[in-house]
Amino acid sequence: MFFPDELIEDIRMKNDIVDVIGGYVKLKKQGSTYFGLCPFHNEKSPSFSVTPSKQMYYCFGCGEGGNVITFIMKYENYSFVEAVEMLAEKAGVELPKAEYSKEAKERADLRKAILEANKEAAKYYYHMLKTEHGSMAYRYLRGRDLSDETITRFGLGYSDKVSSDLYAYMKNKGFQDNILKETGLFTYDERGVVDKFFNRVMFPIMDVNNRVIAFGGRVMGDGKPKYLNSPETKVFDKSRNLYGLNVARTSRKNYLLICEGYMDVISLHQAGFNNAVAALGTSFTSGHASLIKRYAKEVVLTFDSDEAGKKAAMRAIPILKGAGIAVKVLDMKPYKDPDEFIKALGPQAYEERINNATNYFVFEVGQIMQQYDLTDPQGKTDFHNQVAQMLLEFPDEIERINYIEAVSGIYGIPKDALDKLVKRKALTYTPGSEKTKSPEEINKVKKIAEDGTLKAQKILITWIIEEPELFSVVSEYISPEDFVDPFYREVAEIFWKQLKNGEVNPAKIIDHFVSEEEHKKAAGLFNSPLSDKLTLSEKERALNDTILKIKKNSLDYQAANAKDIAQMQKIIVEQTKLQKIYIRL
Repeated sequence: MFFPDELIEDIRMKNDIVDVIGGYVKLKKQGSTYFGLCPFHNEKSPSFSVTPSKQMYYCFGCGEGGNVITFIMKYENYSFVEAVEMLAEKAGVELPKAEYSKEAKERADLRKAILEANKEAAKYYYHMLKTEHGSMAYRYLRGRDLSDETITRFGLGYSDKVSSDLYAYMKNKGFQDNILKETGLFTYDERGVVDKFFNRVMFPIMDVNNRVIAFGGRVMGDGKPKYLNSPETKVFDKSRNLYGLNVARTSRKNYLLICEGYMDVISLHQAGFNNAVAALGTSFTSGHASLIKRYAKEVVLTFDSDEAGKKAAMRAIPILKGAGIAVKVLDMKPYKDPDEFIKALGPQAYEERINNATNYFVFEVGQIMQQYDLTDPQGKTDFHNQVAQMLLEFPDEIERINYIEAVSGIYGIPKDALDKLVKRKALTYTPGSEKTKSPEEINKVKKIAEDGTLKAQKILITWIIEEPELFSVVSEYISPEDFVDPFYREVAEIFWKQLKNGEVNPAKIIDHFVSEEEHKKAAGLFNSPLSDKLTLSEKERALNDTILKIKKNSLDYQAANAKDIAQMQKIIVEQTKLQKIYIRL
């Protein structure tokens, strides 16, 4: 769906950022800015700012920032279109109707019909649970200590023993076979139509927008398989959905608990851990990791404590790490799963286990150690060599030293000997395995810290926003081309154009960018800290130092990339003029 820039700007302007964010965060006015506790990370002192004049928010603690649209996207985990639609409705702005091709309309209509059928089936299952037919399933759920409130919240239900009951119900509701076939709820063969999930406790699976996209069923009695999931359909891709994420995505915790099954998730939610999710009858995939990254930067794996659970954790760790997600592993011994643990020791003990969860690398070393006979000198040597090889994953020396200390302390490996062994292996180490990067790649990824020039560019942009009258003076010396960083230059080009037209609208500039990282980066540009305690002469000196730093860096960059002598001579002339620049306020 495409919205014209003018329409987006109209919607944004009609939704005052203080009013909108004030509905989510308690804000307190301090001067011309409002402050509150950041909703995107845990903090005790307010560092989350909302500035009406800029129509922007920015957290000085975690760096999150943007305009009213990006806030709704981040907080509600909405797409851009969903956020615009929500704010348009709030402001009473009518959006244009989407126009689809014939094929696109058919696909959209089919998806809508499947979702409607799933919703109706969920109603049927929920109703059946409360009837005499569902009494055994209801007793099973209550026997698992689930409250009626929890059963209702998760929409749990029962599929009757009569293997065609749901089919008859759906046909009576007017659903045609061409739609019912697409739901995955029925088996069609020469004998007729059979309900796929008959005689099972039913778990509706919802997407992040609370739409029923599939089902899971737990058989009553000794039937096989014990658990059965919907097949993939036009609305359900099991490798890209997580059970419980529709609730967990709104949790204010900054991590997700990853479980193995439905009951683990439901038990944890009932115990107050509403950030628990589970994969849907499939191994953990990169699709799951990508989905998680939209909602959390860290996960705690709470897989079963048996061998199968440990192996599942070992498979999930590299996938999650590859997506840039921090990983810890929770130890539930002597209990098998979260449900069993909480019933035995309670939520507080589980919270303590979460707080003391094992670092992923320490967990991996512990699992690898079980493969060696440590009573045998050769087995012990081989284990130490394996650990040293694993430690090469950390190219940063300080990080590697920290892990050496941790591993040597926990697993009784002599620290100095392990350090020497790692260094010796590093001499012949060839990057290229799945868990390593070349030095060039590492430097590229780690080039996050800003140098003085980038800071100067950020400060100058913030300064002009605070005092637009400075632009006429600054623009004599600094142009967007002087912002060497491509992203900063793009922001400066838009901002300079605004200023020349007598407009100062940083919130509008953010809409020019697409990714969340760019939104944060742009917001940081417009919210660099400025001291309001400088004297006039100190302020004058600071402004001149900032301009000189930017201009010098620009000319140095041009000189390094000069294509001929004439261009180089022109740059030298400009460099000699640098010391003559001095702006008086």
